[in-house]
Amino acid sequence: MLSGSEASVPPMTTAVHALRYLQPSVLSPSRLDLATSGGATPHGAAEHPRFFTGALRHPDAAAAALLAVADVAATRYHRPTGAASLDPVVTADGDRLRFESFSGCGGVHARLDVLPEGLDGAATGHGTTNVDVNAPLREALRLRTPGERLRLAVGADELAVGVGAEELVERRVPLPQRWLKGFAETQVLTARFDRRAALPAAEAVRFLRTLPAGVSGSGRSTVRWVLPAGPGLRPTSRPGPGAICLPGPERLSALRPLLRHATGLHVYAPPGTPTEPTASAWELTFPGGRLTLTLSPDSSRGFSGEGGLLDLLARPAGTAEDVDALAALLAWDPRIEPADLAEDSGLTPDRVRSALAHLATGGQIGYDLAEAAHFHRQLPYDSGRVADRNPRLRSARALLAADAVGPVTGDLRVVAVGDHVHHVRVGADGTALGCTCRWWARHRGGRGPCSHVLAVRMTNGTDGAIDVDGAVRK
Repeated sequence: MLSGSEASVPPMTTAVHALRYLQPSVLSPSRLDLATSGGATPHGAAEHPRFFTGALRHPDAAAAALLAVADVAATRYHRPTGAASLDPVVTADGDRLRFESFSGCGGVHARLDVLPEGLDGAATGHGTTNVDVNAPLREALRLRTPGERLRLAVGADELAVGVGAEELVERRVPLPQRWLKGFAETQVLTARFDRRAALPAAEAVRFLRTLPAGVSGSGRSTVRWVLPAGPGLRPTSRPGPGAICLPGPERLSALRPLLRHATGLHVYAPPGTPTEPTASAWELTFPGGRLTLTLSPDSSRGFSGEGGLLDLLARPAGTAEDVDALAALLAWDPRIEPADLAEDSGLTPDRVRSALAHLATGGQIGYDLAEAAHFHRQLPYDSGRVADRNPRLRSARALLAADAVGPVTGDLRVVAVGDHVHHVRVGADGTALGCTCRWWARHRGGRGPCSHVLAVRMTNGTDGAIDVDGAVRK
């Protein structure tokens, strides 16, 4: 029976994903071969796509950064018990390579951008796939002799490898829904950030070396605050004007192996004066690339539950036809311009934003803070349905289907199903502003709207009913 309570939403399940590689990724003295498994390309799905063959112009820095991305994927920063490893995702968009991962706890997103000036070889392809970063490879990267030239191959020529199907290397790994939701939530979250500080190399190294190294075994959360001061950052005891939140400073330890290559550190955070911990992003630049770590507001808090996309997903403009039209135009573009998409597709800007939000739930949209622009990727596994990955959206649509949203009385709307009654406070224009449910009392909108507020906003936004995929029935 529908209760209208956030607690009534069943938990999301964890799927098991089979990664099949032609051979393990290996590092020889002068060549790094990264094996690929299952990917999307402009020509359709590929079992083992090949995206790049050439050399790294700054091999020491790039190898250390790739190792950092793999280390994040293998680490749980909150309650660090048990193994946590999922092979990174790589996206090629014609001129650069982006390697991405999430920590085992879901609260750290790592992305390495190997830029055009860091690559020397044939044109980079287009597509997205998983890459094998196994334990022996990680150890080899750690022990690699500095200064050696390093060729890079992302994907192998299957004919040259010449293995039979029975010789494929296969690993079955858990594929938690929080990875998919994390990809979606980090792009909408970071798109709202401003660059708050830019440190030159010496100050970046000095600051990062003052932070705790490693992962605390206690799982206790630590939040620090810093203020821009001249070319560097200085600590402050509390949030206030100009303050930047550094939640779980030990989570930046993945940047340490790159310090000798650093050319600068850029810090991004939400605008305005913070009153409580917020997410932030820390971008270390080095010759030929940059490594960005985005930290959730708390070490115990993963990105998957932030709810930043819910209002956009609730808009009825995001029909399947709009989503399909935009998906056909993206083509692994390193810079997505919504105005250009609106012109090319014939859709209104509002419909473009809503359709992009639906694509983002499948991990197809990322955000590059350095370029202040979204980019396209297409994750190499089944992303499922929008509602399946957003239980609050599913609950809100169920509330609408049950006709649970009452009329406006004064500044309140009652949302009731059976014995479960909640009061949603609305503004003068009917916009839902708050709720009496436990979710809102706990988060105050800081992790997106509750299902009751969302249902009221959806009622205000359409004159028809909304089906399970978000289309409007007149």
